[in-house]
Amino acid sequence: MTLTRNVLGVGKAFLVTGAMVATYFLFAAAGLRVALRSQEVSVPDLAGQPIATATATLEDLGLLVRVDPAPRLHPSIPAGSVILQEPPAGLTTRRQRTVRVWLSGGPRPSQIPALVGQTERSAQLRVQADSLELVSVAEIRSGRYPRSTVLAQEPPPDTRSTSVSLLVNRGERTVTYVMPDLIGADGTGAADILREQGFRITVVGDHPYPNVPPGIVLRQYPQAGFQISPGEPISLEVSR
Repeated sequence: MTLTRNVLGVGKAFLVTGAMVATYFLFAAAGLRVALRSQEVSVPDLAGQPIATATATLEDLGLLVRVDPAPRLHPSIPAGSVILQEPPAGLTTRRQRTVRVWLSGGPRPSQIPALVGQTERSAQLRVQADSLELVSVAEIRSGRYPRSTVLAQEPPPDTRSTSVSLLVNRGERTVTYVMPDLIGADGTGAADILREQGFRITVVGDHPYPNVPPGIVLRQYPQAGFQISPGEPISLEVSR
């Protein structure tokens, strides 16, 4: 009986010890797995980000960045922004892993066409067709050149560039006047003054008006306050 009890005691001790050892290794493995997972991050999508922004994004996740020294031309992503990365976005990786990025060198330079002498609309369509950027349109007003015509460009034709600026003639500025109130004024005197300014005057005196001397303006067209330009017709109805 004593021997049997000793054997049972030893067996229980082994079982307890084995269970404790198994529990230790189980918790150790679980802890190691959690520790490893805590070091894992998902690689962010850096496409289109300026390199400074991409670097800050990676540093916040504990990742490093390595920039490829050779930029690549890209039609839409600005120069200095990320166009490719390795590993790709969404991949799970460990912290302190290096992410390699390739930067855009901007769009391929185009040969600037000759735009001087074209209408502004035609020049804009040509710039758009050649995938160029129209940086600015400066203007002058002159009667020496046709209206809405390109007079100068920068850079000049046959230059390789991605953008262009234009100088366009808008034509002489039209002088306008405000139609005065001529009701009650002497029609002949008012007509003479307006003709001196280049207006075409028609004076009509078909209707008598009681108690009003002949030649006094009764109605006018355009009415007072309207914008008018030299050469436009003005009609005055005077008393007879």
